[in-house]
Amino acid sequence: MKDLLLIALFAALGAGGAGLLGWAAIRLLRRRSVALSLFCVAVVTVLAVTSGTFAVAQAMFLSTHDLGVVITVLGMAAVVSLVTAALLGRQVVAGSRALAVAARTVGSDAGFTAPARPLGAELAALSEELAATSARLAESRAREQALERSRRELIAWISHDLRTPLAGLRAMAEALEDGVAEEPERYLVRIRTEVERLTGMVDDLFELSRIQAGALSLSIARVSVYDLVDDALAGAYPLARRRGVRLEGRQVAAEPVEVDSREITRVLGNLLVNAIRSTPEDGVVAVAARREADEVVLSVTDGCGGIPEQDLPRVFETGWRGGSARTPRPGGRAGEAGDSGAGLGLAIVRGIVEAHAGRARVHNVAGGCCFEIALPAPRAASHL
Repeated sequence: MKDLLLIALFAALGAGGAGLLGWAAIRLLRRRSVALSLFCVAVVTVLAVTSGTFAVAQAMFLSTHDLGVVITVLGMAAVVSLVTAALLGRQVVAGSRALAVAARTVGSDAGFTAPARPLGAELAALSEELAATSARLAESRAREQALERSRRELIAWISHDLRTPLAGLRAMAEALEDGVAEEPERYLVRIRTEVERLTGMVDDLFELSRIQAGALSLSIARVSVYDLVDDALAGAYPLARRRGVRLEGRQVAAEPVEVDSREITRVLGNLLVNAIRSTPEDGVVAVAARREADEVVLSVTDGCGGIPEQDLPRVFETGWRGGSARTPRPGGRAGEAGDSGAGLGLAIVRGIVEAHAGRARVHNVAGGCCFEIALPAPRAASHL
């Protein structure tokens, strides 16, 4: 037992000296290549084993032949260990360089291009994270480009829509000022109509800015969609009567939803106004509500003739305006809701619905199109 303790002591002293030298070397090389650090670890291991073995051999007074055998074995083991460490370090460095080259493609138009060579588990995990980051950057860039395009279109359309009523207001004001207006009262009515129209556009811009800034404040309460549809139909009825359009709300289930009733009523009102203005005289605008799994879906179907398929993805973008199928019919009274708007109504619809964690969508149907808003159904919902 005493001999074993002495052997352990001499081996520890010999290996400990090599370990101290190796620790100092690794500290000096911590900012250098990983391959060099790995090779240094292998060298320290070989030196520790060799030093410990020599210390024990000297203490045991081995013969020259036995010492030569030990040295030979240690030498062969050292060569194999160092070669293996060098190959491993080279592989790690090659994988790291390939990943560094691939990292330059993060955020590019073509997307992240992963290295073709196989990588270790850690480098492979890093490659997957870079790919996910590149995808998020591409999505963010696409969203930013879409917002920038919508902003430019909105500015152009707002400038055009403001120029027309302002020019009319200026002409009527000059006519009244010069005393050439034959019916001053009619001019005053038209001025008031144009002012209300401009006020509506400004209100829509303010509402849209609040939505996009995330500053929309909601007062959530549980209500029945039947009541929401009833309020929206009541608000749209005068316009429908003037336009000669029939409103229908027969297929409305009394499903409960937890929403801001004022905002959702505005959503339905915007959809109804658009539908009424786009539907020919004697046409029908139908409102329906149904339960689908964990959602309550409200729909407004019109007789506009449909929306071109290429325009469907852009319907809810800021500033979008329909083509000929959705062009307002002439003959409406100036200043009616939605007349020559700046294309903000549907963008506001989507913003309000998404603020309620819902979805807004549209698809064509026979003779027209159907706008749908899907709202989350309350948990453990019961009919009100």
